[in-house]
Amino acid sequence: MPVVAVVPLVRARALARPFDYAVPVALPVGAVVDIPLGARTVIGVVVGDGVDGDRDLREAADSGRRIPADLVALALEIAARYATSPARALELVLPPVTAPRVPKWASALDGAAASGLRQAAVLDALAGGPLPIAALREATGASADVLRRLRATGRIAVGPLPANAGPVLPGHDLTAAQETAVARLITRIEERDPAPLLLFGVTGSGKTEVFLRGLARCVELGRSAIVLVPEIALAPQTAGRVAARFGPRVAVVHSALAAGERSAEYDRIRRGEATIVVGPRSALFAPVADLGLIVIDEEHEPAYKQDSDPRYDARALAVLRARHHGAAVLAASATPRPESWHALDRMELPGRIGGVLPPVTVVDLRRDGGYPLSRPLHDALGAIADDGGRAVLLLNRRGEAPALHCRGCGRLFSCRACDVALTLHRHDLRCHHCGASERVPSHCSQCGAVDVARIGAGTERLEELVATTFPALTVLRLDADATSRRGALEETLERFAETDRAVLVGTQLVAKGHHFPSVRLAAAVDADVGLAMPDFRAEERTFSLLVQLAGRAGREGSGGRVIVQSWEPESRVVRLAARHAVDEFLDGELARRELLGYPPFRRLVRILVTAADVATAQRLLAGVVAAAADGLVGDDLLGPAALHRVRGRSRAHLLVKTASARRAAAVLGAVASAQAPAFRRAGATIVVDVDPQTV
Repeated sequence: MPVVAVVPLVRARALARPFDYAVPVALPVGAVVDIPLGARTVIGVVVGDGVDGDRDLREAADSGRRIPADLVALALEIAARYATSPARALELVLPPVTAPRVPKWASALDGAAASGLRQAAVLDALAGGPLPIAALREATGASADVLRRLRATGRIAVGPLPANAGPVLPGHDLTAAQETAVARLITRIEERDPAPLLLFGVTGSGKTEVFLRGLARCVELGRSAIVLVPEIALAPQTAGRVAARFGPRVAVVHSALAAGERSAEYDRIRRGEATIVVGPRSALFAPVADLGLIVIDEEHEPAYKQDSDPRYDARALAVLRARHHGAAVLAASATPRPESWHALDRMELPGRIGGVLPPVTVVDLRRDGGYPLSRPLHDALGAIADDGGRAVLLLNRRGEAPALHCRGCGRLFSCRACDVALTLHRHDLRCHHCGASERVPSHCSQCGAVDVARIGAGTERLEELVATTFPALTVLRLDADATSRRGALEETLERFAETDRAVLVGTQLVAKGHHFPSVRLAAAVDADVGLAMPDFRAEERTFSLLVQLAGRAGREGSGGRVIVQSWEPESRVVRLAARHAVDEFLDGELARRELLGYPPFRRLVRILVTAADVATAQRLLAGVVAAAADGLVGDDLLGPAALHRVRGRSRAHLLVKTASARRAAAVLGAVASAQAPAFRRAGATIVVDVDPQTV
């Protein structure tokens, strides 16, 4: 009787290994089976041949589900690289339960999300010139209602085709730089070269068109492709542009889909009906065959790193999966990571198509007392109220104010479960770590004073202030609070795109890759918010946010300006962002990191221990460090150090700078497994995080 090695999909560390089972017939790698484990039956995945040894062999029942062999290999590599169990890694690639077949290509989208995707697809399809309505609907899946909405808002016109209008191929004439980039990308695809390329270009320089041409070559060759976006919010826009070119062969995959929707898309992919997959991290695990290209759009975004177990980085895994298939990899960004700038072959698109980057005005908030609306920003908003247009205002703090304090005794109103200040919202005080809330106080419970004051401003206060000051403007807000309801983000973006004299106020969401029409003004209300973070990436992220925000203005040659308000206008970040000097910033950042031994010159592995009290957390962490010491010889250890409490739990962490993250992760993962009983007895947890994005 054949024997197979099966990994049971259970969370217990003691069972984090393959078990051998006898089966009636041989099963391939990737078969999903129902296996007896003790007194229960669990799901397992076949990972190879078993060995007929001393272990009791029992029958495993084939469920009929399959994981492609390359995804099984990828999952096992995830377990080895990121100090997680094989079971947790295999759960990433586990196919959903099959649902009834849904034939329409956009079946995974509904409501506002589907409408937004199809509208974006229509607009992108028409960018190359007029099209017959029947051909347009066939290419994009747009209904008559979608076309009516676009026509009603003036974004498309319907009429007879011009006499000289022959067949119009979707797409645009390429610039010389685009032609060079497309040629290099297609060469990588045709030669099955997985060495990743970095496509660097300012916002509006035509990066999307380059990867669309690469996708087209994959289609011609009969191969598949995956287009990764950093967040679910960006999937409809990107999928719309891809669907405008490739129609029903496009599938959209992400974790917010209902089970049936996700299953329907996976079935289309497995049957070969959809050969281009668009989505965030999880789209990387779609069961495509003969992969020819993986695109990592907005590659600088930290959202590509999973912040829960398994803590993988989709950018690194994209390269691993590409190697298995002989697929090309294209990472694209206007503000690349220093790691990518240092390591990847680079292609550059030097200028904005059809226009120039907008001028940037830096406002010194130390001299202008109008915070949050300085005089230049006030005047610019007034011009939009008078003349029309749209504005985007970035303030990377939610709520009315980031903190509340008593002027009588100096008390800061803080969360009882977390060592952080409560954020003031319109109706309550909230903790943005644990979600706890309480009523806004009328007086200080500590000293009785009624002089309770706000510290700073957040998006809610800014929204109110702009609406009150400029009643002619429609003010919309885009942050985690305003978009918590399903479909709210798409509705807000759609309303902003359709409304003249509109202002979009928001956190970093407003700067992330959205294509807003006719934006005359983009402004950073407080450019220094992120610079105070105790993280070596603070300057990189602030710089990227400012440059990406500036790119929202004047994208269609309609002019535009950028205002950056700063308390430290002479800082390197603000000075270089104001000049759009991405290459100068990255070169300087790399020099600084090499001196300090940070990525890309050393890798980082973080150990985080959480316990009921800080003494227990520090004691357990010290025990891990002592047990791992021999395996970490030559590595630099930063810590251990205590962190602020979160959700009533104390925390302590250690940072390892190493030349071999795989070795360090293996050592620390083994120690964590060996000490798991001690952690359970203490009611504590341990996390090993390879390449952490926040430290």
